[in-house]
Amino acid sequence: MIPAAVDKPFAPAAARNADAILSVLQSAFEEVGSVLEIGSGTGQHAVHFARAMPWLRWQCSDVPAHLPGIQAWLDEAALPNTPPALALDVREAWPDLQVDAVFSANTLHIMHPEGVEACLMGMAQVLAPEAVVAIYGPFKQDGAHTAQSNAAFEQHLQAEDPGRGIRDMADLDAVLARHSLERSDTVAMPANNHCLIWRRRQR
Repeated sequence: MIPAAVDKPFAPAAARNADAILSVLQSAFEEVGSVLEIGSGTGQHAVHFARAMPWLRWQCSDVPAHLPGIQAWLDEAALPNTPPALALDVREAWPDLQVDAVFSANTLHIMHPEGVEACLMGMAQVLAPEAVVAIYGPFKQDGAHTAQSNAAFEQHLQAEDPGRGIRDMADLDAVLARHSLERSDTVAMPANNHCLIWRRRQR
């Protein structure tokens, strides 16, 4: 029996922010060969970025429920640098792989604090000795929101689930510093978001 075709999911926000994020990643990932995307969502970003950066092997991952939609985007694009998406729950065992970089967009504010720490610790496990981490989304800075709209967004998130919330840049720095990852760039993005870049280099 032939499985039914899966409709491609579509997120308007991913379409709006893709070019702005790409402009940051093209510089951050200039010398990178492989990337693990955590929380690939619809798969839109993966196709957009992998097409624009053909030197990268762009590995999608997400919880199992999202994989069919991601794969629909990958299959339609048929790019040579996008292997099949991997199942990954950041709180459970991570896949046995090593990559030069990790990217994630709009994921940390959806996770509970223990999930955020598990995600950051898991990144460190799969990253090569010289590595880059790029995370996009809304963040607090020095304990404060960077815009009133972000404060309203956090109220909305926590009304749905009190464990969710916008994370502070310094808290992410503290966890990643345990693995010799230091923030090298803080790029302001449209709609009061930021793209944060951390780097780890061999001493």
